[in-house]
Amino acid sequence: MIVSTSTLTCPQCDGNSTDVMPTNACQFFYDCKHCAAILRPLPGDCCVYCSFGDIPCPPIQEAEQNGGEGCCSPR
Repeated sequence: MIVSTSTLTCPQCDGNSTDVMPTNACQFFYDCKHCAAILRPLPGDCCVYCSFGDIPCPPIQEAEQNGGEGCCSPR
């Protein structure tokens, strides 16, 4: 089962925001709702959810369930 929400933690202010992730694309930019920092994925990650979220993006979840690799390194 693919989880569609993830809680992002901003590395600059430690603010948390729970959002619905896109299911058919990776989200490369995210504006922190607490400090307005623009988050970008860490090197090797495809999206901000894989870098700063408590749940990886849907393509990675799907790859992990199917035993393959997604659009970035599996966790």
